[in-house]
Amino acid sequence: MRGSDSFPLSFRLTTRLLSLCAACLLAACSAERAERPNFLVILADDMGYSDIGVMGSEIRTPNIDRLAERGMLMTHFRVHMMCSPTRAMLLTGADSHPAGYGTMAGEFTPAIRGQAGYETYLTDRVTTIANVLRDGGYHTYIAGKWDMGGHGNPALWPDKRGFEESYVLVEGSGSHYNNSPSLLELATVTYVENGREIELPGDFYSSRNYADKIIEYIDRHRPDNKPFFAYLPFTAPHYPLHAPDEYIERYTGVYEQGYEAVRAARIERMRETGLMGAHQTAAEHHPAWPAWDDLDDTMRSLEARRMQVYAAMTGAMDFHIGRVLDYLEQEGLADNTLVIFLSDNGAEGGNPLDFYGQPGFDWAEDGFDVSLENLGRPGSYSWLGAGWAHVGSTPLRYFKGFPTEGGIRTPAIFSFPGRIEAGKVSSVSANVLDLPVTLLDYAGVEHPGVADNGEPMPPIRGRSMRAFLDGTGGQVHAPEDYFAYVMMGRRGIVQGDWKITWMNAPWGPEGRWSLFNLAEDPAERNDLAANRPDKLAEMQALWDAYVAANGVIPIPGYETGWTNRFSHYRWLPPELRSQP
Repeated sequence: MRGSDSFPLSFRLTTRLLSLCAACLLAACSAERAERPNFLVILADDMGYSDIGVMGSEIRTPNIDRLAERGMLMTHFRVHMMCSPTRAMLLTGADSHPAGYGTMAGEFTPAIRGQAGYETYLTDRVTTIANVLRDGGYHTYIAGKWDMGGHGNPALWPDKRGFEESYVLVEGSGSHYNNSPSLLELATVTYVENGREIELPGDFYSSRNYADKIIEYIDRHRPDNKPFFAYLPFTAPHYPLHAPDEYIERYTGVYEQGYEAVRAARIERMRETGLMGAHQTAAEHHPAWPAWDDLDDTMRSLEARRMQVYAAMTGAMDFHIGRVLDYLEQEGLADNTLVIFLSDNGAEGGNPLDFYGQPGFDWAEDGFDVSLENLGRPGSYSWLGAGWAHVGSTPLRYFKGFPTEGGIRTPAIFSFPGRIEAGKVSSVSANVLDLPVTLLDYAGVEHPGVADNGEPMPPIRGRSMRAFLDGTGGQVHAPEDYFAYVMMGRRGIVQGDWKITWMNAPWGPEGRWSLFNLAEDPAERNDLAANRPDKLAEMQALWDAYVAANGVIPIPGYETGWTNRFSHYRWLPPELRSQP
């Protein structure tokens, strides 16, 4: 025998042809896999609706703005009014209750403590999009804020929930310079990488290091040419307010003009760009909070410094977003990457120390350098407050923790070169539940419908945005679709142009729903509940259906501390207390 030459010619030709066909099929599969898009989802933390340049802000965000210039800006995109539920919905496509976030960690009443849907960690009744995409041939990375449970429990860390590479702050917030806590009940916060607790480098700054890691992970796996899902959830501009001096200095003197002047300038820019109609009215400042002219000079200096650092944090985050975008462009990955940017809720207007009453102030003053001069630097502790959060929500009503538009609406940017029309601004409604469905649609990956516990997944109510983003579909949602959310007794439902909210006094009428037509009244100033009982009844029926479908436990009234108290304006750094 002489090897292959001993076989008949016809057999050798057939074998060679089959080999060529197999090679062609493999090449075709590889090409198809290479053409599947990459995903980069960037999530800001407690960033207000108007806090980026493209939304009229004086804060300079050129990199986020260039995403909008190269893609689509959606002005009617909704998330939950609190961070953890939004993140759970983004990662799973399920409602926040089956995902485990019917409430926030530490926020329990006797009726909900220990009940299903109120675990305050990501349950095994759901699975993550990271799991689904990883099984579908994607690399999956996260660098940033986890906030899905896991304090002291590695079984809940992201490496167990589908992320191939992970570098995260396990808890919901902490210092942006080290592992100091931001809440009284924690002695420290936890950073982990790929399932192992780590020490932070001495020059750690959250936004820079998260960007470093997401670039590192993408670069590490580039040789195999598999697509990736990269999730970059920043902890900026969440309290405590921290930013490098070089960014803080850029906003010297900007905020001494006060809330009303800064807000008026944002409104003017929004009108110039068409984000606000000529006759659209902005939401009013609630009288529970003082106007700028009501503050004395000492409080004004503190307030101006707070906003100066907040702006610097947002600017620093933008710079490091730009580094990631530049990397994608330099490596030839940008043209095949869908980039999504949004915030997890509205700006933070509460005082985190109000969780604890006066002892909270003692804790902050004993453990941190809270002097005005040190504000924003390592070892400092500060928060934004209601006045500036109202500015961040311009022109919408209220902010984080409220079911109003200022609490649940975020600018959402979708950039995909050659696939999404560049420079388009859309008022079409969509919400965070749509994101997992959309990514799976673009990836060509079918959701298995099975949770991590092996049981069927709860219904995924989101819709794919792909046709809308590609320009082949007009709306994302059908007229009957609605978006519902509830937290600590406050609740709301949006369906089309109609919305109902339930809030405790003084923020809303005690003990009843309010009804708004958002097309005519986006600032939610005109309660139509008495004039349209028919529409109110329709919307209440949707609420009842939502409660039944998701195991919602009603909370008639609950005084959530940090948005119902007013100590923000009763505290000054010790060195300022003796000044007139």
